[in-house]
Amino acid sequence: MASDKRPLEMIDLDDPSGSQEARARQRPVMAANRGLVLEDRGSGIVGAVVEFNPPRLVLRDRHGKDHTVRYADGSVRAAIDGVGVPITLVAPAPTAADPGVNASGSIDLGAVPARMARASRVWVEGIHDAELIEKVWGDDLRVEGVVVEQLEGADDLAERVRGFRPTPGRRLGILLDHLVDGSKESRIAAEIDDPNVLICGHPYVDVWQAVKPAVIGVDAWPVVPKGEPWKEGIIAGLGLDTTPPQFWKHLLGRVKSWRDLEAPMLGAVEELIDFVAPPEP
Repeated sequence: MASDKRPLEMIDLDDPSGSQEARARQRPVMAANRGLVLEDRGSGIVGAVVEFNPPRLVLRDRHGKDHTVRYADGSVRAAIDGVGVPITLVAPAPTAADPGVNASGSIDLGAVPARMARASRVWVEGIHDAELIEKVWGDDLRVEGVVVEQLEGADDLAERVRGFRPTPGRRLGILLDHLVDGSKESRIAAEIDDPNVLICGHPYVDVWQAVKPAVIGVDAWPVVPKGEPWKEGIIAGLGLDTTPPQFWKHLLGRVKSWRDLEAPMLGAVEELIDFVAPPEP
């Protein structure tokens, strides 16, 4: 494998004359352990496994460059006895030295009873934000006793905060979309000055963009012209015939862990959880 692009030799296990089911039964099954060298048959890229989160597979070539490819059974080959063989990948089993982690990347504590809810809260703007946070950080929130509540918009945020009456034992963490200089959200956030309130945000117009587009097999989210409905514009830009609720259900279903989210979203949520659930003596 002297070159990133050199294809591996084909053998009869991939003979197109056989049925798809028969070929699938013949394929060797291998654990996608970090460092396993594979060839992506579609692109010819050869590299070591860095990340395996079906259908997303990341291979690092001999130059140190990471390549994200779309995985399906038989779409990659491994060298077995010097011959390139189409294989089926499975997730590696956790070991005692490598404990399992949950979707947020925290150590999986197993069947730990949920803690009684704290007086502190995390507020988010809408149902999609709440569902995404539950999908990735749900285990952490239950362990810490943190409740996430949706605001249904942030226009009256300052009044809502006053009504909450934050205290050192009753903290409030708030996640805002599109928290960038000059945005409506930044002006709303500037109205609130309370040491027991932390406002974090991400730069995206909507939480959909906080999900890496690669999870649905595209390189980037479509650009929606200013003034046009954003969600409908994204769907049209992707060439899909669906509705925003249907598309969100599909997108959320593709999110498996923190690795599928953009860094600004990860940093904001982690900071909010730490603020409302600080380490105890």
